[in-house]
Amino acid sequence: MDAFKPVEITLPWRKPDGPKVSARLLFTNTASGLVWRSNFNIQEWKPALAAAGLIAEAGTDGKYQSAHEHGMHALRHFYASVLLDAGERIKAVSEYLGHADPGLTLRVYAHLMPSSQERTRKAVDRVLLPAPRKPDGPETAQ
Repeated sequence: MDAFKPVEITLPWRKPDGPKVSARLLFTNTASGLVWRSNFNIQEWKPALAAAGLIAEAGTDGKYQSAHEHGMHALRHFYASVLLDAGERIKAVSEYLGHADPGLTLRVYAHLMPSSQERTRKAVDRVLLPAPRKPDGPETAQ
């Protein structure tokens, strides 16, 4: 951060006509402005994927083939999957992703949530099965 100071930028918050909010951005474009997702995807992300051999090089027109699974949205999807796999609550994941409604998060990312079948069985077992007996013979005397 000493070598590349954050740049303060003021933008509408949450929607184009939303209230203006200033933030210091660590990552800016060559004109010290906001990095637009689409530009970053075309100029940085796709070339990096091609250099890593994950997608084909750009065609003669300089364009990369369109593939949803290779776009910047893949990073969002990865982030959500890591949080859900770690057991983070859907409401928290929804907040972190900037979704106004946790229902949207569930519809988009529910397939990433770890199976809860074993956790469900254990919860029901704890309630319905008798508690394990603890030794109460002379060997437990103080």
